[in-house]
Amino acid sequence: MLSKRAKALGRLPVGVMNKTESAYERYLKSIEQTGDVLWYRFEGLKLRLADGCFYTPDFAVMAADGVIECHEVKGTWMDDARVKIKVAAAEYPFRFVAVTVKPKKAGGGWQFEAF
Repeated sequence: MLSKRAKALGRLPVGVMNKTESAYERYLKSIEQTGDVLWYRFEGLKLRLADGCFYTPDFAVMAADGVIECHEVKGTWMDDARVKIKVAAAEYPFRFVAVTVKPKKAGGGWQFEAF
């Protein structure tokens, strides 16, 4: 059962995907079938940014070229999330990608931003 605080923040328990993340996982499964993605895991990495400060990307993804990518899936970006992904990109040797839903009037699908 979610606490009132968790509901107010719009956060789900660790390991539970929201609707946008679930839709993105379906996308990852489809491109895994084509070989563009070799492997992925939801909340598969936890990166230390500073003492007591961690960043857990939504998806750890191994691209077809063997590079590990950290995909952060957002409906709307908040400043703190953008700061964390920028700090992680500066500290770790992974490719960091922000993923947002493209509006239907713009063709739908996914929009990607590399860090």
